[in-house]
Amino acid sequence: MAHAEAASVYAPLESRPMKNTICLFDVDNTLTPPRGAVAPEMLALLSALRHKCAIGYVGGSNFVKQQEQLGTPSIPVTGLFDFCFPENGLTAYRLGQELATTSFIGWLGQERYQKLVNFCLRYIADIECPVKTGTFVEFRNGMINVSPVGRNASNQERNDYEKYDKEHNIRVKFVETLKEKFPEFGLTYSIGGQISFDVFPTGWDKTYCLKHIEKEKEISGVDYSTIHFFGDKTYKGGNDYEIFEDSRTVGHAVENPGDTFRQLKELFSI
Repeated sequence: MAHAEAASVYAPLESRPMKNTICLFDVDNTLTPPRGAVAPEMLALLSALRHKCAIGYVGGSNFVKQQEQLGTPSIPVTGLFDFCFPENGLTAYRLGQELATTSFIGWLGQERYQKLVNFCLRYIADIECPVKTGTFVEFRNGMINVSPVGRNASNQERNDYEKYDKEHNIRVKFVETLKEKFPEFGLTYSIGGQISFDVFPTGWDKTYCLKHIEKEKEISGVDYSTIHFFGDKTYKGGNDYEIFEDSRTVGHAVENPGDTFRQLKELFSI
């Protein structure tokens, strides 16, 4: 099936055959390779699933990165999913329309924000790792993303760093230090992807997007009583853990996009 078919016409949410079911997906290593582009076959499968029930994604990255990974040159990502939740749903789109956003820096305040970022930059300066690039702290609307190697790392540098990090626990130690340094800030630290971790207010993890899902009952009358979530970092400390374990979801742990593809075909007979 081609990309064009992935943008076909869908029944309204309240008219889908499985109207009380929604499937939510992590992005990196669930729908796409880490920081890579989605395969046409995956888009085609998601399109077939969308004819049965609602679909959405929830990821820590900002909307621009998710458009690069999940969208196509001719189709915006908001046209491929019913619900799009960049930054864990702190930015949100429903059927292509942007919903209200929530600001991390507005919540934390500039003074505390500077203390946090300054400490991170000093800590990173003292880290020894195979390579350093640039963009060590990336500010997003609902969080900051901290990377000891830098977000400008190439794919090979990411792979090399990931191996080094697993051996030396750089991110794990960094997170523990931040928890000890700023206990009163009310922050959660979530390791995800290959090279970084997210920092956000406690409760602003991926479960935040469920607020938007629950509001659908007020908008279209659809009550999503079954919420499937698919993610790869479902272990404690991983950025899929909270939503995977949440009592409102049915969690599915996946190893990679191929595993997601296989599980979807089996679960939904598509």
